[in-house]
Amino acid sequence: MPVRPRLPLATAAGAAVFLALGLFAAAVAVAEPARPGGRWGADLAAFDLADRASRPPPGGVLFLGSSSIRLWSSLQQDFSAAPVVINRGFGGSTMADCHALARQLVLPYRPRQVLVYAGDNDLAEGRTPHEVRDSFAAFVESVRAELPDARIDFIAVKPSPARAHLLPLAREANALVAEWAARVPNTGFIDIFGPMLDAQGAPRAELFSADRLHLNAAGYALWRSVIASYLQPASSLTAAAPTTAAAAAEAATGASEAPAPATPAEIATAVTTASPSGSSTVATPASMTALAAPATAATAAAALPSTTPPHQRP
Repeated sequence: MPVRPRLPLATAAGAAVFLALGLFAAAVAVAEPARPGGRWGADLAAFDLADRASRPPPGGVLFLGSSSIRLWSSLQQDFSAAPVVINRGFGGSTMADCHALARQLVLPYRPRQVLVYAGDNDLAEGRTPHEVRDSFAAFVESVRAELPDARIDFIAVKPSPARAHLLPLAREANALVAEWAARVPNTGFIDIFGPMLDAQGAPRAELFSADRLHLNAAGYALWRSVIASYLQPASSLTAAAPTTAAAAAEAATGASEAPAPATPAEIATAVTTASPSGSSTVATPASMTALAAPATAATAAAALPSTTPPHQRP
């Protein structure tokens, strides 16, 4: 019987070490969590390229979320009254994704206000309404850790015909987020869910594109009419404190000249364009009716929102 040659002791020890290192590397590869943005590398690269070409100045209004934000091609024109409007929608994303990528997609721009549309895909992927609420709460906490004065609003999960079977979950998620936001200063819930339902409580098909999931021009027009009153004017941030040494001295001595009284037209404009800051707000179908009326002082006041509390990848 032939005798197999025995490996030298050093060779056998080296083989054992090599095997152990290989097993360790495999274990680490399995245990290591996915890096945030790995799936969204192309989107993040596109945003980076756009920033290199023309980086938005700080203090703007940032819209974040899934394809309903990404496909809003007229976003900047629809809210042209805001000095800076930033679109950071990435199609197919979830509220959990928005939280994971807050550092890359929100904090670098230092916005004065963030409006988030997400949760739709979370529910379609099997997450619960409570998980949607918790992901939004975690997102708010992560943003406020560096931007404590930023206004943050959650745009309600929309009712789409393609996901009519998810309507009960969408209602529950919206209610949970609205209830949570009502208790958190400078955080709000914007109800676009109600205005997108017909008299029978079904999604209004005329607001959607052929896939019955994404909005068409009429759908975005409705969103604009609801959301417009929630945009925080840039002046609301600078009016709270003097911005120069001279202004500070004037404020301390009372030497600055008193501003002229506002005209009725200016009052009407202010009422229709500025949402209450520092409080939680919920847009209601009633406010939609008021928004459609001429912008007089009376109708503008009526238009103020109440302060009461199939998954297809694009």
